[in-house]
Amino acid sequence: MKLVANWSYPTAIRFGAGRIAELPEACAAAGMRRPLLVTDRGLAPLPIVARALDALDAAGLGRALFSQVDPNPNEGNLAAGVAAFREGGHDGVVAFGGGSALDLGKLIAFMAGQTRPVWDFEDIGDWWSRADADAIAPIVAVPTTAGTGSEVGRAGVLTNSATHEKKIIFHPRMLPAQVICDPELTVSMPPAITAGTGLDAFAHCLEAFSSPFYHPMSQGIALEGMRLVKEWLPRAYATPGDLEARAHMMSAAAMGAVAFQKGLGAVHALSHPIGAMFNTHHGATNAVLIPAVMAFNRPAIEERIVQAAAYLGVEGGFDGFVRFFERLRADLGVPARLRELGVTEDSFAQIAAMSVKDPSAGGNPVELTEQAALELLRAAW
Repeated sequence: MKLVANWSYPTAIRFGAGRIAELPEACAAAGMRRPLLVTDRGLAPLPIVARALDALDAAGLGRALFSQVDPNPNEGNLAAGVAAFREGGHDGVVAFGGGSALDLGKLIAFMAGQTRPVWDFEDIGDWWSRADADAIAPIVAVPTTAGTGSEVGRAGVLTNSATHEKKIIFHPRMLPAQVICDPELTVSMPPAITAGTGLDAFAHCLEAFSSPFYHPMSQGIALEGMRLVKEWLPRAYATPGDLEARAHMMSAAAMGAVAFQKGLGAVHALSHPIGAMFNTHHGATNAVLIPAVMAFNRPAIEERIVQAAAYLGVEGGFDGFVRFFERLRADLGVPARLRELGVTEDSFAQIAAMSVKDPSAGGNPVELTEQAALELLRAAW
């Protein structure tokens, strides 16, 4: 099967190996003449970024770069990016990289034309309507990992450096106007990042599938996304240059982000504060938490997990599904316990208090109380 396509759902996506060459066309289609390319410090000196900048420059779009992006970006990174955008007279953002670079790039495009503080646009009720929608700059997203799916999302995660809280900033127009999903860009991911980001995609699909809210379109996407991860993540991990596996994982990542419009749950509600406090990898943190959260949610989700297990070809119903996931996690070299990620017991009370306030908590199929969060942390530690 030739894994090349143009999709218009949920936005315009140019999917296929080698399609990074179409970056200037994507910028033009988004209405950009002076884009700012936003990526992280680790990617900035690499050849894939140089090639992207060369392509923009050759097309007369300049070669402006901003790379002050931390693994868990905060308001300081955002302020520096907005300043670079304004000072350079830019009219759009190319968000290039993993989830952190994509999120911050989208937030820079969003905030460059706003006058209110970024925290005024947290994903609470209709706070997004406070923004000047006409002042949001267009975005072209180019993922180089296969996990967060931020390239097809309408939000960005930003850490409040004062409170160590991860906040979700939302606006419908933060959805990129053009996306380039080129699996060749993911080939150089280290095995640990391939594993962590791939399990992040699985977590998005699993939590969306488990969410009690009604969204049958997302439900179907979540189910197929889990199957793609099961089938192709081990192959991408074992054979980094396998473009077929890399392509299917890019699809699974985007599908996870589309699916979680249906909701997330306790896995993300807990992993957000853990990541903010201990700077852990988001996908690996999710993977540690999944078995404990599934056990907690079992009374509400067992029937649908049994259905998912059948679709995935996993024997043993609910327990078989959990065993499959634990084997997958182990085969990918991802830790099984929070203590292996550096999380300390003395942080549990603070994490639990923060988790029940996280927007993801409301999508959990069983109510997440502080006491329940404490018990989940102990089970996963």
